[in-house]
Amino acid sequence: MNELPQQIKQWGLELGFQQIGISDTDLQQAERRLQHWLAQGYHADMDYMYKHGLKRSRPALLQAETVSIISVRMDYLSETQEPIETTLNNPVAGFISRYALGRDYHKVLRKRLQKLALRIEQEVGIFGYRAFVDSAPVLEKAIAEKAGLGWIGKHSNLINKKAGSWFFLGEIYTSLALPMDTPSTNHCGQCSACIDICPTQAIVAPYQVDARKCISYLTIELKGSIPETLRPLMGNRIYGCDDCQLICPWNRFAQLSTETDFNPRHNLNAQHLIELFNWSETEFLRKTEGSAIRRIGYQQWLRNIAVALGNAPASAEITATLNNKTSHPSELVQEHVLWALKQ
Repeated sequence: MNELPQQIKQWGLELGFQQIGISDTDLQQAERRLQHWLAQGYHADMDYMYKHGLKRSRPALLQAETVSIISVRMDYLSETQEPIETTLNNPVAGFISRYALGRDYHKVLRKRLQKLALRIEQEVGIFGYRAFVDSAPVLEKAIAEKAGLGWIGKHSNLINKKAGSWFFLGEIYTSLALPMDTPSTNHCGQCSACIDICPTQAIVAPYQVDARKCISYLTIELKGSIPETLRPLMGNRIYGCDDCQLICPWNRFAQLSTETDFNPRHNLNAQHLIELFNWSETEFLRKTEGSAIRRIGYQQWLRNIAVALGNAPASAEITATLNNKTSHPSELVQEHVLWALKQ
């Protein structure tokens, strides 16, 4: 069993993960932080953050007999910082969080985790396990921090000293009593760049994000109307927000992904807002097939882009494009289109 962790790490690297670590299941400190965050109402209407009770912070309640957790990370960045910032600074281009440009990461990582679990099974025989990729009540960042994959930064993302923060996380809960790795230590120091850059000031204190203000929440999780006071602050961000990662000095060490599945599809890394707004629902479904973007649905897609068009410099083309949607069957879309026209 003492040799198994090193074998697991080697098998993981062969499957395309950049790093693998092992932790125990003691998440008491993370549980206290989570309870405080929930008590402040920072989860907005994401009821799933509390409805599972303590399963999120007590792994054995989610998967019986879990005593060790194998944590993995996989790089996803497909382009350097310069073209990313070029798109973000172009008010008529739709900015999409870099993690969502290619194939849905849930599918990519889960398949690899399953292969890793089967490889372990070949070595040690049948054992209890369950693989997760942001798909159940799992405190993945706290687990990864304990497993030595990085530390949770002031923006609440995981940061790795040698790889920045542009990576996905996944876990295998296991009944195997594996030796654990050394937890990561925090290296944010006095830096407050992510707090200062946040367009909506959603990072209300170091390590605390108020989802009610966060652009990622507003464009992805929020199903209803986006608060009018926040719309002008969203700029051209139509799916998620990467500002806190772009400004983080540790991301100068980020590595570009070698996974072709994460390459941008349909020019989504630099597509014109009007082009995206003119997609029919059929086009939206076809062009987001196998993508994380599809989960927000067509109405939210149009809602988000309408806000971005309202924030763009006025032009006859944008006005005409918005006017074409003033009688859209969705009241949600209509509301945001009319707001955009007033801008």
